[in-house]
Amino acid sequence: MATATRSPFATVNPYTGEIVREFEPISDEQLDGVIRTSSIAYESWSRRPVAERAAVVGRAAELLRERSGEVARTITLEMGKLIRHSRAELDLGVRILEYYAERGPDLLAEEPLEIDGGSAVVVNEPLGPLLAIEPWNFPVYQVVRMAAPNLVLGNTILLKHANITPLSGIAMERLFADAGAPPGVYTNLLIDIPQVRRILDNPLVQAASLTGSDRAGSSVGENAGRVVKKTVLELGGSDPFVVLDGEQLERTIQSAMVGRMHNMGQVCTSAKRMIVVDGLFDEFVAAIAERMRSLQPGDPSDERTELAPLSSERAVRLLLEQVQDARERGATAVVGGERLDRAGSFFAPTVLTGVTPEMRAYREELFGPVAVVYRVAGDEEAVALANDSPYGLGGSVFCADLERARAVAERIESGMVFINHPTASEPQLPFGGIKRSGYGRELSYIGATEFANRKLIVTMPADAPIRDALG
Repeated sequence: MATATRSPFATVNPYTGEIVREFEPISDEQLDGVIRTSSIAYESWSRRPVAERAAVVGRAAELLRERSGEVARTITLEMGKLIRHSRAELDLGVRILEYYAERGPDLLAEEPLEIDGGSAVVVNEPLGPLLAIEPWNFPVYQVVRMAAPNLVLGNTILLKHANITPLSGIAMERLFADAGAPPGVYTNLLIDIPQVRRILDNPLVQAASLTGSDRAGSSVGENAGRVVKKTVLELGGSDPFVVLDGEQLERTIQSAMVGRMHNMGQVCTSAKRMIVVDGLFDEFVAAIAERMRSLQPGDPSDERTELAPLSSERAVRLLLEQVQDARERGATAVVGGERLDRAGSFFAPTVLTGVTPEMRAYREELFGPVAVVYRVAGDEEAVALANDSPYGLGGSVFCADLERARAVAERIESGMVFINHPTASEPQLPFGGIKRSGYGRELSYIGATEFANRKLIVTMPADAPIRDALG
């Protein structure tokens, strides 16, 4: 187990428990100065031509590709991710940067509107300094999906990264600086949680984005709402993975493993609730359990390793509490159900059945390698169970009959549904949820203008008749 750290900001290798490096948070006075610098930088950054801002983001993509080996090792060191998963994260990060560098200027172009007797356009203007609060599970992807469109738009970024990934946060600040972003355009913050409210209260900061727990999102949303500042919140999920038939069952089982075990299940859109029709349930559970049981733990930096540690001892303790609660109340651990008896923050891959509404595992997000599998009679029961959750981020439906699959997908209460594929992320696809999974969207054309002033400009001839106005 890890030794206690002195500072809230520390890189602790979850594979060994070794404290690699610690950092001290900045003071309130230093924070106020950083915010002023960001505001001053905004004045000149926002006036640059959009093509110049996009070029900086494009250069960041080139540098991230060049540094991928180094940054991947940093991610794996800090939060235990399998090295191949770290490389996959970086590949996605590069593609997001490239997408907004190439498409951003067009996505931000003014939009003409029809009006009698004159002309009207909607223009996309930046707002100013933005606060971004990002989690540890994807320390590069989460950053670029917020930063890339907003830097092209002309906003400046104040980014609070997770306490357990400070080296990744510093690496991203260096990336944008080396790509040509002037001082104050992108700033990495080493701040405590109470300082978040100080930022939100500062009138120079215009809006905030958070990816994290629904508890954190509620706090940020409440504080931002009190001072009338927009937020975009992505607050995790408990995504359903609905299996309606046995066609291509082997592919479906492979998809379930990818959907649940990527990043050791520490993914907001992970396939956490597998909902399987009655005739396939036993075969499906047996197959998933067999594959879970076969995963071999090891050093996440080793290419051969199949099972990595969780991000921290805290993550292991929480998951163990949730699983133990389910087992004590009657659920069955077909495989796993405990932490592994070895050094490091390892949790045994687990398959739970018999989970019922009075158990924590039914309502709470299970952030780790635990699959809960439910048996349902058919489509109606599958939809009802899928929607019986406080979350609504993503989901998947597997069925050879695409019309049937689409009918089920349309009834699932979530921001995203994939048919015959695990929930995934691509630069051109909007990402976000509903219910306690938050609101707003990142990525795609939608993410380009979430923090824009969509200003209407109407032009009428100087001799145009004056109409009575409402408003």
